[in-house]
Amino acid sequence: MIKGIDYIGICVNYICHDGNGRIVLNKRGKNSRDEVGRWDCGGGSLDFGATVDETLKKEIKEEYATDVISFEFLGYRDVFRELDGKKTHWLAIDFMVLLDPAQVKNAEPHKFDAVEWFTLATLPSPLHFGFSQMLEKYSKKVNELSEK
Repeated sequence: MIKGIDYIGICVNYICHDGNGRIVLNKRGKNSRDEVGRWDCGGGSLDFGATVDETLKKEIKEEYATDVISFEFLGYRDVFRELDGKKTHWLAIDFMVLLDPAQVKNAEPHKFDAVEWFTLATLPSPLHFGFSQMLEKYSKKVNELSEK
């Protein structure tokens, strides 16, 4: 059985920022599950027996090689897409996370072609579907980052 296809997958997603108006994004490489070449904020699926908070911290450590300073729950999204001709359904649990930019690096070079910091005014293109959806749903909260 495949998460998100045979049953609803649950994932933890995050927009990581530096507290000074910048967010960190990863450019999905050829070994990514989907949307290769698109810029994404980060996330991972919730495994049986792991809490949401544990998953959040584990995934950020795995992707960006750093610890979480603080985090804020934003909300959740039902994510409906089609992947390789199959309908998918994920429940995304979303967070805004503060990181120390001096500690952030690409900890998954086999999956990410790049990890870089951007302001909302300088976001790269193309963006991952899920990240675009997050920007739209949480626009008020995300825009507060650029006001700092």
